Amino acid sequence: MSLTLKRLPSFPGVSGPTVVIVMDGVGCGRRDQGDAVFLARTPTLDGLEKTALFTELAAHGTAVGLPSDDDMGNSEVGHNALGAGRIFDQGAKLVNEAIRSGRLFEGQTWRTAVSRCVGSGEALHFIGLLSDGNVHSHIDHLIAMLRRAKSDGVKQVRVHALLDGRDVPETSALEYVDKLESALSGLCDADCDYRVASGGGRMKVTMDRYNADWAMVERGYDAHVHGRGRAFPSLREAVEKLRQETPGIGDQNLPAFVIADANGPVGPIRSGAAVVFFNFRGDRAIEITRAFEDDKFEHFDRGQRPDVFYAGMMQYDGDLALPRAFLVSPPEIDRTLGEYLADAKVSQLAISETQKYGHVTYFWNGNRSGKFDDSLETYIEVPSDTLPFEERPWMKAAEITDRVVTELKTGKHRHVRINFANGDMVGHTGALEATILAVSAVDLMLARILPVVRALGGATIVTADHGNADEMFEWDKKAKGFSLDAHGQPRPKTSHTL
Repeated sequence: MSLTLKRLPSFPGVSGPTVVIVMDGVGCGRRDQGDAVFLARTPTLDGLEKTALFTELAAHGTAVGLPSDDDMGNSEVGHNALGAGRIFDQGAKLVNEAIRSGRLFEGQTWRTAVSRCVGSGEALHFIGLLSDGNVHSHIDHLIAMLRRAKSDGVKQVRVHALLDGRDVPETSALEYVDKLESALSGLCDADCDYRVASGGGRMKVTMDRYNADWAMVERGYDAHVHGRGRAFPSLREAVEKLRQETPGIGDQNLPAFVIADANGPVGPIRSGAAVVFFNFRGDRAIEITRAFEDDKFEHFDRGQRPDVFYAGMMQYDGDLALPRAFLVSPPEIDRTLGEYLADAKVSQLAISETQKYGHVTYFWNGNRSGKFDDSLETYIEVPSDTLPFEERPWMKAAEITDRVVTELKTGKHRHVRINFANGDMVGHTGALEATILAVSAVDLMLARILPVVRALGGATIVTADHGNADEMFEWDKKAKGFSLDAHGQPRPKTSHTL
Protein backbone atom coordinates (compact mmCIF):
# COMPACT_ATOMS: atom_id res chain seq x y z
CA MET A 1 0.00 0.00 0.00
CA SER A 2 1.43 3.35 -1.03
CA LEU A 3 1.22 6.32 1.32
CA THR A 4 2.36 8.77 -1.35
CA LEU A 5 0.27 11.92 -1.41
CA LYS A 6 -0.32 13.42 -4.85
CA ARG A 7 -0.46 17.17 -5.18
CA LEU A 8 -3.75 18.66 -6.28
CA PRO A 9 -3.01 20.24 -9.67
CA SER A 10 -5.65 22.94 -9.27
CA PHE A 11 -4.32 24.25 -5.94
CA PRO A 12 -0.71 25.23 -5.26
CA GLY A 13 -1.07 24.97 -1.50
CA VAL A 14 -0.02 27.47 1.15
CA SER A 15 3.46 28.49 2.18
CA GLY A 16 2.73 28.38 5.90
CA PRO A 17 1.22 25.83 8.28
CA THR A 18 -2.17 24.19 7.92
CA VAL A 19 -3.95 24.41 11.27
CA VAL A 20 -7.02 22.35 12.19
CA ILE A 21 -8.97 23.62 15.20
CA VAL A 22 -11.55 21.22 16.65
CA MET A 23 -14.08 23.04 18.84
CA ASP A 24 -15.21 20.01 20.78
CA GLY A 25 -18.98 19.86 21.27
CA VAL A 26 -19.72 23.09 19.41
CA GLY A 27 -22.52 22.23 17.01
CA CYS A 28 -25.07 24.02 14.85
CA GLY A 29 -28.30 24.28 16.84
CA ARG A 30 -31.75 25.79 16.64
CA ARG A 31 -30.51 29.27 17.63
CA ASP A 32 -32.91 29.45 20.55
CA GLN A 33 -32.61 30.15 24.27
CA GLY A 34 -31.16 26.73 24.94
CA ASP A 35 -28.39 27.10 22.35
CA ALA A 36 -25.23 28.20 24.16
CA VAL A 37 -23.37 28.57 20.87
CA PHE A 38 -26.00 31.00 19.60
CA LEU A 39 -26.15 32.85 22.95
CA ALA A 40 -22.38 33.14 23.34
CA ARG A 41 -20.37 36.15 22.22
CA THR A 42 -18.68 34.78 19.10
CA PRO A 43 -17.56 37.61 16.82
CA THR A 44 -14.79 35.47 15.35
CA LEU A 45 -17.03 32.55 14.42
CA ASP A 46 -19.69 34.94 13.15
CA GLY A 47 -17.13 36.63 10.94
CA LEU A 48 -15.85 33.34 9.56
CA GLU A 49 -19.37 32.23 8.66
CA LYS A 50 -19.80 35.40 6.59
CA THR A 51 -16.37 35.67 4.96
CA ALA A 52 -14.78 32.20 4.83
CA LEU A 53 -15.72 28.96 3.10
CA PHE A 54 -18.51 27.56 5.27
CA THR A 55 -20.61 24.41 5.36
CA GLU A 56 -22.37 22.18 7.89
CA LEU A 57 -21.26 18.59 8.45
CA ALA A 58 -23.15 15.58 9.83
CA ALA A 59 -21.29 14.24 12.87
CA HIS A 60 -23.66 11.56 14.13
CA GLY A 61 -25.19 8.26 13.10
CA THR A 62 -24.20 6.54 9.89
CA ALA A 63 -22.15 9.58 8.84
CA VAL A 64 -19.52 8.51 11.39
CA GLY A 65 -20.02 4.74 11.40
CA LEU A 66 -22.66 4.38 14.13
CA PRO A 67 -25.57 1.94 13.82
CA SER A 68 -28.33 4.42 12.93
CA ASP A 69 -29.01 8.11 12.52
CA ASP A 70 -30.69 8.08 15.92
CA ASP A 71 -27.24 7.63 17.50
CA MET A 72 -25.54 10.80 18.67
CA GLY A 73 -21.97 11.46 17.63
CA ASN A 74 -19.14 11.53 20.13
CA SER A 75 -15.56 12.63 20.42
CA GLU A 76 -14.07 9.21 19.70
CA VAL A 77 -15.85 8.57 16.41
CA GLY A 78 -15.61 12.23 15.45
CA HIS A 79 -11.84 12.28 15.75
CA ASN A 80 -11.56 8.86 14.09
CA ALA A 81 -13.43 10.29 11.11
CA LEU A 82 -11.48 13.55 11.05
CA GLY A 83 -8.16 11.74 11.32
CA ALA A 84 -8.93 9.06 8.76
CA GLY A 85 -11.08 11.02 6.33
CA ARG A 86 -13.21 7.90 5.93
CA ILE A 87 -16.07 6.15 7.72
CA PHE A 88 -15.45 2.97 9.69
CA ASP A 89 -18.01 0.83 11.50
CA GLN A 90 -17.65 1.81 15.15
CA GLY A 91 -17.85 -0.01 18.47
CA ALA A 92 -21.61 0.06 18.97
CA LYS A 93 -22.32 -1.27 15.50
CA LEU A 94 -19.66 -3.97 15.75
CA VAL A 95 -20.94 -5.19 19.12
CA ASN A 96 -24.55 -5.21 17.91
CA GLU A 97 -23.58 -7.45 15.02
CA ALA A 98 -21.39 -9.73 17.16
CA ILE A 99 -24.29 -10.32 19.56
CA ARG A 100 -26.88 -10.70 16.79
CA SER A 101 -24.80 -13.26 14.92
CA GLY A 102 -23.69 -15.06 18.06
CA ARG A 103 -19.99 -14.56 17.28
CA LEU A 104 -19.42 -12.84 20.63
CA PHE A 105 -20.53 -15.95 22.51
CA GLU A 106 -18.75 -18.37 20.20
CA GLY A 107 -15.37 -16.70 20.70
CA GLN A 108 -12.62 -17.98 22.96
CA THR A 109 -12.84 -15.02 25.35
CA TRP A 110 -16.48 -15.60 26.27
CA ARG A 111 -15.94 -19.36 26.55
CA THR A 112 -12.95 -18.82 28.85
CA ALA A 113 -14.87 -16.43 31.11
CA VAL A 114 -17.77 -18.86 31.40
CA SER A 115 -15.64 -21.95 31.99
CA ARG A 116 -13.61 -20.11 34.61
CA CYS A 117 -16.73 -19.33 36.64
CA VAL A 118 -18.43 -22.68 36.10
CA GLY A 119 -15.26 -24.44 37.22
CA SER A 120 -14.50 -22.26 40.25
CA GLY A 121 -18.02 -21.52 41.43
CA GLU A 122 -17.10 -17.83 41.62
CA ALA A 123 -19.13 -15.06 40.02
CA LEU A 124 -18.98 -13.66 36.54
CA HIS A 125 -18.69 -9.90 37.09
CA PHE A 126 -19.82 -7.23 34.64
CA ILE A 127 -18.55 -3.66 35.10
CA GLY A 128 -19.64 -0.78 32.88
CA LEU A 129 -21.84 2.19 32.11
CA LEU A 130 -25.53 1.50 32.67
CA SER A 131 -27.48 3.38 29.99
CA ASP A 132 -28.54 3.28 26.36
CA GLY A 133 -26.45 6.32 25.42
CA ASN A 134 -24.55 4.12 22.91
CA VAL A 135 -21.46 6.27 23.31
CA HIS A 136 -19.53 4.09 25.75
CA SER A 137 -21.94 1.18 26.19
CA HIS A 138 -25.52 0.00 25.80
CA ILE A 139 -27.65 -1.70 28.45
CA ASP A 140 -28.99 -4.12 25.84
CA HIS A 141 -25.47 -5.53 25.38
CA LEU A 142 -25.28 -6.21 29.12
CA ILE A 143 -28.68 -7.86 29.28
CA ALA A 144 -27.85 -10.07 26.29
CA MET A 145 -24.72 -11.27 28.07
CA LEU A 146 -26.58 -11.85 31.34
CA ARG A 147 -29.10 -14.07 29.56
CA ARG A 148 -26.41 -15.98 27.72
CA ALA A 149 -24.44 -16.47 30.95
CA LYS A 150 -27.40 -18.27 32.48
CA SER A 151 -27.95 -20.46 29.43
CA ASP A 152 -24.23 -21.32 29.54
CA GLY A 153 -24.50 -22.52 33.13
CA VAL A 154 -23.09 -19.61 35.13
CA LYS A 155 -24.71 -19.78 38.57
CA GLN A 156 -23.57 -16.49 40.05
CA VAL A 157 -23.34 -13.09 38.36
CA ARG A 158 -22.62 -9.66 39.80
CA VAL A 159 -23.10 -6.32 38.03
CA HIS A 160 -21.13 -3.21 38.97
CA ALA A 161 -23.24 -0.39 37.56
CA LEU A 162 -21.71 2.96 36.63
CA LEU A 163 -24.46 5.57 36.35
CA ASP A 164 -24.56 7.88 33.35
CA GLY A 165 -26.49 11.17 33.31
CA ARG A 166 -24.09 12.47 30.66
CA ASP A 167 -24.87 10.69 27.40
CA VAL A 168 -28.49 10.45 28.53
CA PRO A 169 -30.68 12.85 30.60
CA GLU A 170 -28.89 13.85 33.79
CA THR A 171 -31.25 12.12 36.24
CA SER A 172 -32.47 9.20 34.15
CA ALA A 173 -30.62 6.46 36.08
CA LEU A 174 -33.70 4.82 37.58
CA GLU A 175 -35.03 4.01 34.12
CA TYR A 176 -31.98 1.82 33.54
CA VAL A 177 -31.83 0.60 37.13
CA ASP A 178 -35.36 -0.75 36.87
CA LYS A 179 -34.66 -2.39 33.51
CA LEU A 180 -31.54 -4.08 34.89
CA GLU A 181 -33.19 -5.17 38.14
CA SER A 182 -36.10 -6.65 36.18
CA ALA A 183 -33.71 -8.61 33.97
CA LEU A 184 -31.73 -9.87 36.96
CA SER A 185 -34.80 -10.95 38.92
CA GLY A 186 -36.06 -12.83 35.89
CA LEU A 187 -32.80 -14.80 35.74
CA CYS A 188 -32.66 -15.67 39.43
CA ASP A 189 -33.95 -19.04 40.61
CA ALA A 190 -33.05 -21.69 43.14
CA ASP A 191 -29.74 -22.33 41.37
CA CYS A 192 -28.84 -18.90 40.00
CA ASP A 193 -27.98 -15.77 41.98
CA TYR A 194 -27.74 -12.69 39.75
CA ARG A 195 -27.42 -9.35 41.57
CA VAL A 196 -25.98 -5.82 41.49
CA ALA A 197 -22.85 -5.50 43.65
CA SER A 198 -21.62 -1.92 43.46
CA GLY A 199 -21.87 1.33 41.56
CA GLY A 200 -21.41 5.07 41.40
CA GLY A 201 -21.49 8.00 38.99
CA ARG A 202 -19.26 7.83 35.94
CA MET A 203 -17.51 11.13 36.71
CA LYS A 204 -16.68 10.07 40.28
CA VAL A 205 -16.02 6.36 39.95
CA THR A 206 -13.88 4.12 37.69
CA MET A 207 -14.16 5.91 34.34
CA ASP A 208 -11.24 8.34 34.40
CA ARG A 209 -9.26 8.90 31.22
CA TYR A 210 -5.85 10.17 30.12
CA ASN A 211 -4.47 9.78 33.66
CA ALA A 212 -6.38 12.86 34.78
CA ASP A 213 -7.62 11.57 38.15
CA TRP A 214 -6.54 8.08 39.24
CA ALA A 215 -8.44 8.59 42.51
CA MET A 216 -11.62 7.98 40.48
CA VAL A 217 -10.30 4.58 39.46
CA GLU A 218 -9.22 3.79 43.00
CA ARG A 219 -12.70 4.53 44.35
CA GLY A 220 -14.18 2.21 41.76
CA TYR A 221 -11.63 -0.54 42.30
CA ASP A 222 -12.22 -0.45 46.05
CA ALA A 223 -15.98 -0.73 45.58
CA HIS A 224 -15.97 -3.32 42.80
CA VAL A 225 -13.14 -5.55 43.99
CA HIS A 226 -13.03 -5.16 47.76
CA GLY A 227 -16.63 -4.23 48.49
CA ARG A 228 -15.57 -1.04 50.23
CA GLY A 229 -18.00 1.84 50.27
CA ARG A 230 -21.23 3.05 51.71
CA ALA A 231 -23.69 0.17 51.76
CA PHE A 232 -27.27 0.09 50.48
CA PRO A 233 -29.76 -2.77 50.21
CA SER A 234 -30.38 -2.21 46.48
CA LEU A 235 -29.27 -0.16 43.52
CA ARG A 236 -32.53 1.77 43.40
CA GLU A 237 -32.29 2.66 47.09
CA ALA A 238 -28.71 3.82 46.63
CA VAL A 239 -29.69 6.22 43.85
CA GLU A 240 -32.75 7.53 45.67
CA LYS A 241 -30.99 8.07 48.99
CA LEU A 242 -27.95 9.78 47.48
CA ARG A 243 -30.17 12.11 45.45
CA GLN A 244 -32.21 12.92 48.55
CA GLU A 245 -29.07 13.81 50.49
CA THR A 246 -27.71 16.07 47.75
CA PRO A 247 -30.62 17.79 45.98
CA GLY A 248 -29.87 18.62 42.36
CA ILE A 249 -27.02 16.14 41.98
CA GLY A 250 -26.74 14.53 38.57
CA ASP A 251 -26.30 10.80 38.12
CA GLN A 252 -22.77 11.21 36.79
CA ASN A 253 -21.63 12.70 40.12
CA LEU A 254 -23.06 10.14 42.55
CA PRO A 255 -20.37 8.73 44.88
CA ALA A 256 -19.24 5.12 45.00
CA PHE A 257 -21.39 2.62 46.89
CA VAL A 258 -21.81 -1.10 47.43
CA ILE A 259 -24.85 -3.33 47.74
CA ALA A 260 -24.96 -5.36 50.96
CA ASP A 261 -27.20 -7.77 52.80
CA ALA A 262 -27.08 -9.18 56.32
CA ASN A 263 -23.80 -10.93 55.50
CA GLY A 264 -22.06 -7.82 54.13
CA PRO A 265 -21.20 -6.73 50.57
CA VAL A 266 -22.81 -9.10 48.09
CA GLY A 267 -20.21 -9.01 45.36
CA PRO A 268 -16.51 -8.52 46.09
CA ILE A 269 -14.39 -9.86 43.24
CA ARG A 270 -12.49 -12.93 44.44
CA SER A 271 -9.85 -15.20 42.96
CA GLY A 272 -11.34 -17.65 40.51
CA ALA A 273 -13.82 -15.12 39.14
CA ALA A 274 -14.05 -13.61 35.65
CA VAL A 275 -14.56 -9.90 34.98
CA VAL A 276 -15.99 -8.37 31.80
CA PHE A 277 -15.77 -4.60 31.35
CA PHE A 278 -18.67 -4.11 28.96
CA ASN A 279 -17.96 -0.59 27.65
CA PHE A 280 -16.95 -0.70 24.00
CA ARG A 281 -15.31 2.73 23.89
CA GLY A 282 -11.71 2.78 25.00
CA ASP A 283 -10.72 6.11 26.51
CA ARG A 284 -12.52 5.65 29.84
CA ALA A 285 -11.83 1.92 29.99
CA ILE A 286 -8.04 1.86 29.81
CA GLU A 287 -7.22 2.86 33.39
CA ILE A 288 -9.50 0.37 35.14
CA THR A 289 -8.17 -2.25 32.72
CA ARG A 290 -4.63 -1.45 33.83
CA ALA A 291 -5.70 -1.71 37.46
CA PHE A 292 -6.79 -5.30 36.80
CA GLU A 293 -4.02 -6.35 34.41
CA ASP A 294 -0.76 -4.52 35.17
CA ASP A 295 1.66 -6.49 37.30
CA LYS A 296 3.67 -3.36 38.03
CA PHE A 297 1.23 -0.71 39.13
CA GLU A 298 2.00 2.50 41.02
CA HIS A 299 -1.13 4.64 40.79
CA PHE A 300 -2.73 3.41 44.01
CA ASP A 301 -2.55 0.52 46.46
CA ARG A 302 -4.71 -2.26 45.08
CA GLY A 303 -4.47 -4.29 48.28
CA GLN A 304 -4.90 -8.04 47.92
CA ARG A 305 -5.12 -8.56 44.18
CA PRO A 306 -7.51 -11.34 43.17
CA ASP A 307 -6.54 -13.84 40.47
CA VAL A 308 -9.25 -13.25 37.86
CA PHE A 309 -9.77 -13.65 34.15
CA TYR A 310 -10.32 -10.10 32.83
CA ALA A 311 -11.75 -9.16 29.45
CA GLY A 312 -12.98 -6.02 27.74
CA MET A 313 -15.89 -5.70 25.36
CA MET A 314 -13.23 -4.57 22.87
CA GLN A 315 -9.48 -4.11 22.95
CA TYR A 316 -9.12 -0.54 24.10
CA ASP A 317 -5.50 -0.01 23.03
CA GLY A 318 -4.05 -2.30 20.40
CA ASP A 319 -0.50 -1.01 20.71
CA LEU A 320 -0.42 -1.60 24.46
CA ALA A 321 -2.56 -4.77 24.15
CA LEU A 322 -5.08 -3.53 26.71
CA PRO A 323 -6.82 -5.71 27.61
CA ARG A 324 -5.18 -8.95 26.56
CA ALA A 325 -8.57 -10.64 26.16
CA PHE A 326 -11.59 -9.01 24.49
CA LEU A 327 -14.95 -10.07 23.13
CA VAL A 328 -15.20 -8.04 19.90
CA SER A 329 -12.39 -6.88 17.65
CA PRO A 330 -12.19 -3.07 17.33
CA PRO A 331 -12.34 -1.29 13.97
CA GLU A 332 -9.13 -1.47 11.99
CA ILE A 333 -8.45 2.12 10.99
CA ASP A 334 -5.54 2.60 8.62
CA ARG A 335 -4.10 5.30 6.36
CA THR A 336 -4.84 8.15 8.73
CA LEU A 337 -3.75 11.70 8.01
CA GLY A 338 -1.02 11.45 10.61
CA GLU A 339 0.43 8.38 8.91
CA TYR A 340 0.33 9.97 5.46
CA LEU A 341 2.01 13.14 6.73
CA ALA A 342 4.72 11.23 8.58
CA ASP A 343 5.48 9.20 5.46
CA ALA A 344 5.69 12.44 3.47
CA LYS A 345 8.11 13.89 6.07
CA VAL A 346 5.66 16.62 7.05
CA SER A 347 6.12 17.92 10.60
CA GLN A 348 3.09 17.77 12.91
CA LEU A 349 1.97 19.34 16.18
CA ALA A 350 -0.96 17.93 18.18
CA ILE A 351 -2.05 19.82 21.29
CA SER A 352 -4.90 19.88 23.78
CA GLU A 353 -5.49 19.73 27.49
CA THR A 354 -5.67 16.42 29.33
CA GLN A 355 -9.41 15.90 28.80
CA LYS A 356 -9.02 15.80 25.01
CA TYR A 357 -5.32 15.11 24.53
CA GLY A 358 -6.00 11.54 23.45
CA HIS A 359 -8.45 12.73 20.84
CA VAL A 360 -5.87 14.66 18.79
CA THR A 361 -3.37 11.83 19.22
CA TYR A 362 -4.77 8.34 19.86
CA PHE A 363 -8.21 8.68 18.23
CA TRP A 364 -6.97 10.96 15.43
CA ASN A 365 -4.35 8.32 14.59
CA GLY A 366 -6.92 5.53 14.28
CA ASN A 367 -6.88 4.29 17.89
CA ARG A 368 -3.11 4.02 17.79
CA SER A 369 -0.82 4.88 20.70
CA GLY A 370 2.45 6.66 20.13
CA LYS A 371 3.77 8.47 17.09
CA PHE A 372 4.43 7.43 13.54
CA ASP A 373 7.76 9.30 13.50
CA ASP A 374 9.23 10.77 16.68
CA SER A 375 11.45 13.12 14.71
CA LEU A 376 8.50 14.76 12.92
CA GLU A 377 5.73 14.77 15.50
CA THR A 378 5.30 16.92 18.61
CA TYR A 379 2.51 16.05 21.05
CA ILE A 380 1.74 18.53 23.84
CA GLU A 381 -0.62 17.90 26.77
CA VAL A 382 -1.68 20.87 28.90
CA PRO A 383 -2.79 19.49 32.30
CA SER A 384 -6.52 19.97 32.91
CA ASP A 385 -8.03 21.30 36.11
CA THR A 386 -9.65 18.70 38.39
CA LEU A 387 -12.32 21.15 39.58
CA PRO A 388 -15.89 20.97 38.23
CA PHE A 389 -15.89 22.27 34.68
CA GLU A 390 -18.81 24.64 35.26
CA GLU A 391 -16.62 26.41 37.83
CA ARG A 392 -13.82 26.93 35.28
CA PRO A 393 -15.60 27.14 31.92
CA TRP A 394 -12.57 28.69 30.24
CA MET A 395 -10.67 25.50 31.14
CA LYS A 396 -7.14 25.59 29.62
CA ALA A 397 -8.05 27.35 26.38
CA ALA A 398 -5.71 30.28 27.04
CA GLU A 399 -2.77 28.06 28.01
CA ILE A 400 -3.26 25.95 24.89
CA THR A 401 -3.37 29.07 22.76
CA ASP A 402 -0.26 30.53 24.39
CA ARG A 403 1.67 27.39 23.50
CA VAL A 404 0.18 27.18 20.00
CA VAL A 405 1.23 30.75 19.19
CA THR A 406 4.74 30.10 20.49
CA GLU A 407 5.05 26.87 18.51
CA LEU A 408 3.70 28.42 15.30
CA LYS A 409 6.24 31.19 15.44
CA THR A 410 9.10 28.68 15.52
CA GLY A 411 8.20 27.65 11.97
CA LYS A 412 8.76 23.98 12.87
CA HIS A 413 5.27 22.63 12.21
CA ARG A 414 3.62 22.30 8.80
CA HIS A 415 0.49 20.66 10.20
CA VAL A 416 -1.10 21.61 13.52
CA ARG A 417 -4.20 20.13 15.14
CA ILE A 418 -5.78 21.61 18.24
CA ASN A 419 -8.72 20.56 20.38
CA PHE A 420 -10.53 23.05 22.62
CA ALA A 421 -12.52 20.90 25.07
CA ASN A 422 -14.74 23.66 26.51
CA GLY A 423 -17.95 23.22 24.53
CA ASP A 424 -18.14 19.52 25.30
CA MET A 425 -16.85 19.24 28.87
CA VAL A 426 -18.78 22.25 30.17
CA GLY A 427 -21.79 21.36 28.03
CA HIS A 428 -21.96 17.98 29.78
CA THR A 429 -22.59 19.73 33.10
CA GLY A 430 -25.96 21.06 31.89
CA ALA A 431 -25.02 24.54 33.14
CA LEU A 432 -26.21 26.97 30.46
CA GLU A 433 -24.49 30.15 31.65
CA ALA A 434 -21.17 28.37 32.16
CA THR A 435 -21.41 26.83 28.70
CA ILE A 436 -22.08 30.24 27.14
CA LEU A 437 -18.84 31.42 28.76
CA ALA A 438 -17.06 28.28 27.55
CA VAL A 439 -18.00 28.89 23.91
CA SER A 440 -17.10 32.58 24.21
CA ALA A 441 -13.69 31.60 25.55
CA VAL A 442 -13.04 29.37 22.54
CA ASP A 443 -14.07 32.16 20.17
CA LEU A 444 -11.60 34.49 21.87
CA MET A 445 -8.82 31.94 21.32
CA LEU A 446 -9.70 31.69 17.63
CA ALA A 447 -9.24 35.46 17.43
CA ARG A 448 -5.71 35.02 18.75
CA ILE A 449 -4.68 32.12 16.53
CA LEU A 450 -6.10 33.17 13.15
CA PRO A 451 -3.95 36.30 12.67
CA VAL A 452 -0.80 34.36 13.52
CA VAL A 453 -1.56 31.69 10.94
CA ARG A 454 -2.46 34.34 8.39
CA ALA A 455 0.82 36.19 8.97
CA LEU A 456 2.74 32.97 8.41
CA GLY A 457 1.01 32.39 5.09
CA GLY A 458 -0.92 29.41 6.40
CA ALA A 459 -4.50 28.18 6.35
CA THR A 460 -6.88 27.41 9.21
CA ILE A 461 -9.72 24.89 9.24
CA VAL A 462 -12.20 25.43 12.09
CA THR A 463 -14.50 22.49 12.74
CA ALA A 464 -16.12 20.36 15.45
CA ASP A 465 -16.38 16.65 16.22
CA HIS A 466 -20.05 16.60 17.34
CA GLY A 467 -22.66 18.81 18.96
CA ASN A 468 -23.35 19.43 22.66
CA ALA A 469 -23.27 23.11 23.69
CA ASP A 470 -25.80 23.92 20.99
CA GLU A 471 -28.62 22.16 22.88
CA MET A 472 -28.55 22.72 26.64
CA PHE A 473 -32.21 21.90 27.34
CA GLU A 474 -34.12 18.70 26.62
CA TRP A 475 -36.37 19.09 23.59
CA ASP A 476 -39.93 17.78 23.48
CA LYS A 477 -40.44 16.72 19.86
CA LYS A 478 -44.20 16.37 20.19
CA ALA A 479 -44.72 19.75 21.84
CA LYS A 480 -41.97 21.30 19.69
CA GLY A 481 -40.59 23.10 22.72
CA PHE A 482 -38.36 22.59 25.75
CA SER A 483 -39.23 19.72 28.04
CA LEU A 484 -40.26 21.19 31.39
CA ASP A 485 -39.80 19.89 34.92
CA ALA A 486 -42.38 19.92 37.73
CA HIS A 487 -41.59 23.58 38.39
CA GLY A 488 -42.12 24.59 34.78
CA GLN A 489 -38.40 25.05 34.12
CA PRO A 490 -36.54 23.60 31.10
CA ARG A 491 -34.83 20.30 31.86
CA PRO A 492 -31.05 20.56 31.45
CA LYS A 493 -29.57 18.41 28.69
CA THR A 494 -26.16 16.90 29.37
CA SER A 495 -25.74 14.63 26.35
CA HIS A 496 -24.48 15.22 22.84
CA THR A 497 -26.83 16.41 20.10
CA LEU A 498 -27.95 14.92 16.80
